Amino acid sequence: MFWRSVVGKLWFTILLLVCFVLFILTILLLEFFENYHVLEAEKELLQDAAKVADVVSEYEEEDLILSMTDLIKDPSSQIVVTDDSENRLISESDGSELPGLDFNWFMNDPELASVISDRQEVMKVADLGTSELGLLVVGTPLKDEEGAVFVYQSLDTIEETSEQTTKIIFLGAGIAIILTTIFAFFLSTRITSPLIKMRKGALELTKGEFNTKIPIRTHDEIGELAMAFNRMGRQLKFHIDALNHEKEQLSGILRSMADGVLTMNRQGDILVSNPPSDQYLDAWTFENNEKLKNNGASRKELPSPMKEIFDKVIESEQEQMTEVTVQGRSWVIIMTPLYDQEYVRGAVAVLRDMTDERRLDKLRKDFIANVSHELRTPISMLQGYSEAIVDDIAETREDKNELAKIIHDESLRIGRLVNELLDLARMEAGHISLHLEEIEIEPLIEKILRKFKGLAEEKNVQLTSNINIDQSAMTIDADRIEQVLTNLIDNAIRHTSEEGVVSLSVKASGELHIEVSDSGYGIPQEDLPFIFERFYKADKSRKRESSQKGTGLGLAIAKNIVEAHKGRISVHSKLDEGTTFTVAIPDQERFF
Repeated sequence: MFWRSVVGKLWFTILLLVCFVLFILTILLLEFFENYHVLEAEKELLQDAAKVADVVSEYEEEDLILSMTDLIKDPSSQIVVTDDSENRLISESDGSELPGLDFNWFMNDPELASVISDRQEVMKVADLGTSELGLLVVGTPLKDEEGAVFVYQSLDTIEETSEQTTKIIFLGAGIAIILTTIFAFFLSTRITSPLIKMRKGALELTKGEFNTKIPIRTHDEIGELAMAFNRMGRQLKFHIDALNHEKEQLSGILRSMADGVLTMNRQGDILVSNPPSDQYLDAWTFENNEKLKNNGASRKELPSPMKEIFDKVIESEQEQMTEVTVQGRSWVIIMTPLYDQEYVRGAVAVLRDMTDERRLDKLRKDFIANVSHELRTPISMLQGYSEAIVDDIAETREDKNELAKIIHDESLRIGRLVNELLDLARMEAGHISLHLEEIEIEPLIEKILRKFKGLAEEKNVQLTSNINIDQSAMTIDADRIEQVLTNLIDNAIRHTSEEGVVSLSVKASGELHIEVSDSGYGIPQEDLPFIFERFYKADKSRKRESSQKGTGLGLAIAKNIVEAHKGRISVHSKLDEGTTFTVAIPDQERFF
């Protein structure tokens, strides 16, 4: 609204101030001019009375005195010349309402009577009492004889003059108010125009438009304010750009860190996280059957293991460290308080995945034992059965053929083990070669499912599939992908009890996303980090019947095949609830 704006307030303030000053000035001027007109009239009447007194003293003829008096006096006034006892001469007046006064009226007034008795000049405003007419009366004594000259005039004449003066004063005041209104509006508009532009500029700054500039049209305080505003906008832009640069730099550093980083406020809400810490949160959420409470903008709450040490950090204001195991991966958490000067405003936690270190330690300890065990069993069988043939323990040809068949099978097992070790070594050395071609996804999946249909029926396991394909064909190595899925589905069926379910979910939209889930025995939590390592087997007893079905290298080979496709493979499992393997393979066409 206009009255709430700076223009309205400034205009109204100036106008009110000028009106107040003009009001006081008008009252003073009216009072001054009213007194001034009375005094001037008294002076004129007194001068007329003195002149008439001189004429009366100079001449004795009444006609001459009257004619001289008419020339001297004002037409609206009347002159009475008296001696000490009666009127000697009364002049005529043009004022129709001016009464005729005789000697007795003057003598009845003590002040006017003193003119004759005390021979003093008297000026007085008299009221006749019978009407509203007021008189201005002056009297002066005659010089050389007893008597006095009285001159009186109606106050209406003075009031008419005062009214004319009042009109002039009010006219001047009105003109002054009009000019002041125009000037005040012009001045307030000119003063506030740059302020309005600054307000618009400030609103633009709040929206992030830091390039907004205010035009500088004057070099006064407002111009300096506009210069300061423009300088402030440049400084804000510079500092915001610097902060954004530092934020992007910090974000890049956090994303590239191998360790997880979490920043929390004093209430324990997660403010900043990087991908490794997100992996820990996802794994903890999956293990505890909870969903992440954050959806991008909402708050993220700390997992319960971290909440305990967070409370200790806030209370003790000291660094705390703990180690937790989630989904078989070992995480060391170091949490340190964050200070705002001397006040603890939150904490920062560093999460280090120690699984690889433990895996390497375990590999160093288990590799020789695994290889020697895998080779010792077939070598022992080869040695034993060959000795039986050499010693002629097998008497019949059928017995010898049976022993020879066992020796052949064990030799094939040794060859298969050695070949898989060589393949795995080549893959881990980066020497794997892919034969890429555009493959129809759905026929490939159906082919793999048909291959395991008989095995599933034999074990009384329900094999289901859910295929949702938006991209019908992708560029991949079909044989290698079939090898991966064969290994995953075979493991799922073999580790699922009767009447269990094995499901295959396939999605193709930009990348091939595959999930193999079973309702089987599950994988112990402590074994999850090692299932993609060489010689991992769920059957720790390594019975012969179990060992004949696999070498323990299948998942390691599958992982290397997926990584050769620049993809990802992961696993989530709970004991006695089942296992889910997830494979994501991008379309290889975009890499070539």
